Amino acid sequence: MQLSDLQDVDIADFSTWPHWFRWVIIFLVGAALLYSGYHFLIEPEQQALAKMERTEKQLRESFLIKKEQVVNLPAYREQMVEIQDRFGVVLKQLPNKTEVPALLIDISQAGLSRGLVFNQFKPGNPRTEEFYVTLPISVKVSGTYHQLAEFISDLAALPRIVTVGDMVIQGGKNKSTALSMTAQVFTYQYLEEQIFEKKDSGSTRVQG
Repeated sequence: MQLSDLQDVDIADFSTWPHWFRWVIIFLVGAALLYSGYHFLIEPEQQALAKMERTEKQLRESFLIKKEQVVNLPAYREQMVEIQDRFGVVLKQLPNKTEVPALLIDISQAGLSRGLVFNQFKPGNPRTEEFYVTLPISVKVSGTYHQLAEFISDLAALPRIVTVGDMVIQGGKNKSTALSMTAQVFTYQYLEEQIFEKKDSGSTRVQG
């Protein structure tokens, strides 16, 4: 095989090509065809196959999640009924607008019945939450340790929800002096227009 053999080669006449040159051309043409076939035919199909496999995996995972949800649907419905029952119980412990004045009287009477002296009983500005309104009351009372403890216990025993926060108790100058307690008493009023609503066609409402 010598490069000088190519001097007499007529590119247009295949019969003049040296034997080894023919195989080189055949090899190059074959390699070009193989590369073109892979690049333009096989590679796009492989990419499409990989995409379909990813889609299949996502659909399979989605199917398994939905299957689990369907299997657990009866348990979810039971939990929803239980939650609604509990919500109804809590709702009954929240006063509506007409019951708030009576509840304020109950709170003050709980302290007076224990012998406490009210130095301050000041309802604050209501704070509207998502489903209810918080009604803060600034309270300052004086009495013995047991009277204060019994007062807090009586508040917890009221049929309506009442909580106590920011409580500070200060002692007197001597043992005979009553204790002084300042605190924030909170009660809660439910929103009368709409408390609970399902977002489907069969909406359910709990109203005051």
